[in-house]
Amino acid sequence: MMMQEQIREEDGGAVLSDASLVGAVGSDWFDPGYWRNRGALETQGGGRGGVAMIGTPDGACVLRHYHRGGLIARFNRDHYLWTGAARTRSFAEFRLLAHIAALKLPAPQPVAARYRRRGLSYTADLITRRIDDARTLAQCLSDGRLDADLARETGALVARFHREGIWHADLNAHNVLVTPEALYLIDFDRGALRSPAEAWRLANLARLRRSLVKLGATGRIDDFQAAIWGPLVYGYERTMAA
Repeated sequence: MMMQEQIREEDGGAVLSDASLVGAVGSDWFDPGYWRNRGALETQGGGRGGVAMIGTPDGACVLRHYHRGGLIARFNRDHYLWTGAARTRSFAEFRLLAHIAALKLPAPQPVAARYRRRGLSYTADLITRRIDDARTLAQCLSDGRLDADLARETGALVARFHREGIWHADLNAHNVLVTPEALYLIDFDRGALRSPAEAWRLANLARLRRSLVKLGATGRIDDFQAAIWGPLVYGYERTMAA
């Protein structure tokens, strides 16, 4: 069942939220200081992610402010070109995550999204439910816990999304979460629904492989192709064919 949305228009912007939430979501929910003053700000990370762990009336959540990356970030940290509310980064990711949740695929569940417009630009924020007891695939690699079994599970995870036509714009080892119970994909900023095609699926897998190589997998693991990448592709292809 697809999530019921609720939109609250605000001066210069709007908040989109899950209509089933206990309380109304306002702009204050997107301010880490609001949660800090209530003793509900657990951690706040810096860097491009701009991520804060918060304790809301609806449970533990992750608050993320959208930041630019690359060279453009040197002179424009967090403003994006306005092309309409539905095309804001936050509203688009919220709705993609809601679609993913309706498919019962393992990804963060959306709670609320906001944009604030200023002329021809806007800033954006997103709140999702937190996935507890999780480590990234990158951390598993660093800790020596990435083995053939985990690689096969990772391949199967990616295939489940690809079978539904879900394209991840930045499929890398930092965006795969590993918990004792399951694996999850996170960070669907700029993700999209696509028609079935081998080209984009293979490009997605190639991006994940480059990420693992960049993190030093080929140096850490003897015969990376046979021990890790081969099992990952096997798990992917078996799930795609199921």
